[in-house]
Amino acid sequence: MEFGVVLGLVSFFAGIFIGLPLAFVFLGSTIVTLLALGEDMSFMAGTAFRGIDSYVLMAIAYFVFAGNLLSETGIADRFVRLSYVLVGKIRGGLVDVGIVSTVFLSALTGSSVPTIAALIPLLVPRLERLGYQRRYVTAVLCSSSFLGYLIPPSVPVLMYCLVAQQSIGAVFLSTVIPGLLLAGGYMVVNTFMVRGYMQPAQEQVKLPVGVKAYVREAGAATWTALPALGCPLVVLGGIYGGVFTPNEAGAIAVVYTIAVGVFFYRELTRKRFATSVRTTMGTLGMITLLLGFGTVFTRLMIREGVAQALANGMLGVFSEPWQILLMMNLLLLILGMFIDGIPILIVAVPLILPLVSNLGVNMVQLGAIVVVNIGLGVVTPPYAVSIFVGSRLGGVPYGDLVKPMMYYLLLVGLPVLLLTTFIPWLSLWLPTLAVGPNIVGAW
Repeated sequence: MEFGVVLGLVSFFAGIFIGLPLAFVFLGSTIVTLLALGEDMSFMAGTAFRGIDSYVLMAIAYFVFAGNLLSETGIADRFVRLSYVLVGKIRGGLVDVGIVSTVFLSALTGSSVPTIAALIPLLVPRLERLGYQRRYVTAVLCSSSFLGYLIPPSVPVLMYCLVAQQSIGAVFLSTVIPGLLLAGGYMVVNTFMVRGYMQPAQEQVKLPVGVKAYVREAGAATWTALPALGCPLVVLGGIYGGVFTPNEAGAIAVVYTIAVGVFFYRELTRKRFATSVRTTMGTLGMITLLLGFGTVFTRLMIREGVAQALANGMLGVFSEPWQILLMMNLLLLILGMFIDGIPILIVAVPLILPLVSNLGVNMVQLGAIVVVNIGLGVVTPPYAVSIFVGSRLGGVPYGDLVKPMMYYLLLVGLPVLLLTTFIPWLSLWLPTLAVGPNIVGAW
């Protein structure tokens, strides 16, 4: 490997270590590499433009906008009420309400932070009064934010499909079973952990007593949640029914969410709408800069043989496919401890594609593996976005959230990752069923 390439990689990791904005780390590392190699910089503008000139980026913008609108429309409150009816009576069920609500909201947001930003202020004070420690409820909700990446539609899946040029419909479905396994596993762990985090209750929970009361409340909760539940059904049904493209689905999700917030729940005001627009523009600007500059840096590394060197090095050290997949997961997990998910997708996926192609790993399954890894990064210290957000919104110190979250990570998160990696059926069965074997293929 040439000295200029090594210098570029060193500058890249140095920039991350000292905390520079990642978009400018990509740009600066590219310039350093080109100067050290003595090569022309003219390819940078065209490569950056081609990196962001994509219809998938438009779909990402729409789904991010729909997710931001979620917090302003009153949808979260309706899902919490429905979740209370579904799981509120089982042991630890009031905490399970947060997990189930996250599953529902994940089908609308496509991301992690909007989900917990809506649920933590709604649930944490309420459950604290009912006898659950604030730090534990906040930790469970932060851990559940992982589901925002696995339940479709998912923004990280869209990013993966943009970088790896894969079928959006197929990869959307590849993470559904891992996501449901994660949610179920969290509920099981909560059943055994919750008693250790109880405190004297300030008030008693009011749940329906008797069959008639339960049926009445279940019907009322379902009826009020129906407008919100319709959004993922329309979006995903339209995509897999061939009615519209993922781009059009994103636009429809925005229109549908606005209609629900204005006409059904009547909580989406002009001020809240403007807030959603500003947040979306900021997020999209960040994604565009990362994608443009990250594409330039990644293409340069690929052109200079870094991806092939990585593949040859891994294949030379490890002889068995399972060993290589395990090391790939370890690499992604380590990156997720220090870098946000989107930069990892932009940089790591192009570099590992030559490696996994030599192993015969299906690209749809690879999407599920990568997205599960990215989701784990959201809840893995020291750089864990969900912990930062949860600490601020829940009023809980960062350190108090880490211990309970580690139980969920070690007992559920990592096992789901290993199952997704080594049991292809978990990620390929639904895509094969919905899209067909010609697109999905086999491992």
